[in-house]
Amino acid sequence: MEDTLTITLTPELKATLDNLTHTEGISPETLVQKAVEDYLFIRQFRALRSQLMQKAQTNYTDDDIFEMVS
Repeated sequence: MEDTLTITLTPELKATLDNLTHTEGISPETLVQKAVEDYLFIRQFRALRSQLMQKAQTNYTDDDIFEMVS
């Protein structure tokens, strides 16, 4: 099931979004959905990394953590 989310954009942000979606040949909805997915993935990745760093006796790099979760 899909939900709809309404957001307000500044005129500058809307113009940038329009230019980028036109250039890349994708819809604004697709670009925004991908941006939200990427943002949430990064947040989850950082939270997991932080948890592992607190438990670990060695420092893991981002690449180490990526390998663990992939």
